[in-house]
Amino acid sequence: MFTRRVSFSALALAFLLASTALAAEFKGSWTMRPSEQAGKVYFGLAYHRDGGHSQHESDWDLGSFIGLDTAAAKHDVKFAIARDAGRFECNGFLESGEGAGLFVFTPNPEFAKEMAALGFKGIDADRQFAMAVHDVTLEFARLMKAEKLTHLDTDKLIAFKIFNVNPQFIREIRAAGLAAEDSDKLIAFRVHGVTPKMVSELRNAGIEADENELIAFRVHGVSPEFVEQVEALGYRSPEPQQLISMKIFDITPKYIADLKARGLKDLTIEKMVQLKVNGID
Repeated sequence: MFTRRVSFSALALAFLLASTALAAEFKGSWTMRPSEQAGKVYFGLAYHRDGGHSQHESDWDLGSFIGLDTAAAKHDVKFAIARDAGRFECNGFLESGEGAGLFVFTPNPEFAKEMAALGFKGIDADRQFAMAVHDVTLEFARLMKAEKLTHLDTDKLIAFKIFNVNPQFIREIRAAGLAAEDSDKLIAFRVHGVTPKMVSELRNAGIEADENELIAFRVHGVSPEFVEQVEALGYRSPEPQQLISMKIFDITPKYIADLKARGLKDLTIEKMVQLKVNGID
């Protein structure tokens, strides 16, 4: 009863569309600096509209930048970024791999029609710009559609790219024992850090948590290590909801040891929860 259901809510959608506030004219500024990841640069796009400011920054593959020379000393640059959804034309300057400039985005007029043919509709100017920024390709749309996911739509497709939900992640989660059919839950897995390794370790420990419970595990801090500590105290194969309750009410291995030292032995998890509810520490 303590499980928190996490879905791709209006809050997540607001986060998603915050980076696509520009509706009429897609012009703005770009920044670039070296990335900590090999073969990438840290690239940002910023733009103003109706008194507001939006910005997207992340690591981009160096190969995405057509005509860019990052090796030269301080110099003017002109380069392009070609996406299925459209093309960015950029100009500015660079010095030692760091620089800034202006961009203009031109949408691909065929993109929305091709996406609609795949079942991804409602691609307005804002969404098309977002799909260009996050590199939502037609091939990616086909691959995601082939996974037979529920609740999959255009906004979820963009969110998949933002949160790195891809076919490999889905295959690995399914191999760990989950159905992994709900688009919302796949996004929640990425947001909260539910990994194939975590699922496998819990299953190997005999914990058959469902997808909502696994998300709650991450929200409340139930880890394979915590399960191991609880079982070492004599509570074999605890139920997922019991583990969640223990975390919610701060029933730690130390708390259990303290109760036993005070002569309170053979306490069930439910009784310890009740003690906490009644303020007995």
